[in-house]
Amino acid sequence: MSRLSRTTLVATAVAASLLATLAPTATATAARTGGDPGADGIPDLTDSRGRVLTLRGWNVEDKANRGDAALSAVTEKHFRDMRAKGYNFARLLVFWDDLEPRPGHYSQTYLRKIERILDWAEKHDVKVLLDAHQDVFGPAFGHRGIPAWATRTDGLPFTPHPDDWFSEYFEPAVQRAFTHLYEDEDLRRAQARMWRVLADRFDDHPAVLGYDPLNEPMGELREGEDLPTAARRIEREQLTPMYNRIADSIREADRDAWIFVEPTPIVGEGVPTGLGRIDDPKVVYAPHFYNTGMEAGADYDPAAGWIESYEQAVTLYPKEYKVPVVVGEWGPLNNSLPNMNRFYREAMASLGRYTSGWAGYVWCYGGGYCAVDGTGAFRTNKELTAEPYPEAVAGRVRSAAYEPGTGVYRLEYEAAGRRGSRVTELALPSGDWKVAARGALVLRDRDRGRVRVLAAPGARVTVTVTRTGPAAR
Repeated sequence: MSRLSRTTLVATAVAASLLATLAPTATATAARTGGDPGADGIPDLTDSRGRVLTLRGWNVEDKANRGDAALSAVTEKHFRDMRAKGYNFARLLVFWDDLEPRPGHYSQTYLRKIERILDWAEKHDVKVLLDAHQDVFGPAFGHRGIPAWATRTDGLPFTPHPDDWFSEYFEPAVQRAFTHLYEDEDLRRAQARMWRVLADRFDDHPAVLGYDPLNEPMGELREGEDLPTAARRIEREQLTPMYNRIADSIREADRDAWIFVEPTPIVGEGVPTGLGRIDDPKVVYAPHFYNTGMEAGADYDPAAGWIESYEQAVTLYPKEYKVPVVVGEWGPLNNSLPNMNRFYREAMASLGRYTSGWAGYVWCYGGGYCAVDGTGAFRTNKELTAEPYPEAVAGRVRSAAYEPGTGVYRLEYEAAGRRGSRVTELALPSGDWKVAARGALVLRDRDRGRVRVLAAPGARVTVTVTRTGPAAR
């Protein structure tokens, strides 16, 4: 979610009481353990063979082009370069206004473009989450997302804020448009049909991991409500039934993909979500991980306890409803400020404690939020997101940790029983790495930066990965 600032969010949310701070953040990135809910009560994401998955990657987008030029900025190079640096996951932004420019008319050209991108992802072994993206609702307000024909404002006013576009979410017309999307029966049906079209087209594509029904959903504040109170009500009364409707529609075509559900962006201020239960067996909780001050240009403040309060708040929902967590967006705009190196180290450690993965914002070649520059080299501190990790573990993870200072990663797991998979897969960033295993056989795949570990049923396995050359660039 690129934005210039979140001044409105600051004004309304910072006044809310944040949660108590947790213990200090570890310096090493420690992976969660288990397959079933572990000590933290949060289950892992798994594949069709029961292997424990870890997703690490980036958002991929083309917000500039639409119509016949839609998605033209996304190329095979995105996926080839991500995989070469060790990433296995992409959150692909798609727009309802491009898919259904007129009611009931679905663009076959747009669907073919999505399919071409998915083919590139499959070729480079990158799993894709299809994200129905919106920024400030859609084109009726000068942005992308929900079609203009599905935008109802009851004649309420809208004033653009080009220097602080996130505050446009609080314009009366935008807020009312969200209410109609959630409450009007014909718009409910249209949104569900749109997802049925996507799921029907891509249910058997091997690159598709799941579907994200609505990026950063917002809603309408009622008189007398502060933002945290309104967010919890919107999540409970409008988003929960919306996700259940869309899940039902998707399942008419696709029984296997994961459905990623997002809270409102207010969770970034350490406010627990009000989402209820989504009645589907394959749900992922997919919050975003942004700090208001950092989005407005401030440096990371380690003493503020933001990462700790966010982690404490955001883990309540997956613990209660026993669903995995994948953070759908994160990463500040200015990565070169003095404390940003520490931020990335502490953020990676935190994400490793409770998530099954994440998608940074955004894989592009340039400045701003881009992960890499025009030459394909990591921008300042972004290289700290590239570290060894277990893409798929055939068994129960007992411990896993990466120490960035020494460049040593260690994974300990108990291999699956006789009916389980034998193959564990590790991803390595670009660079030189030495891999050793006790209790298993190691097979290197140098072309893809991947290691396969073969273990006997029930074996206790320890894999050690050591950096022997320069860190990723």
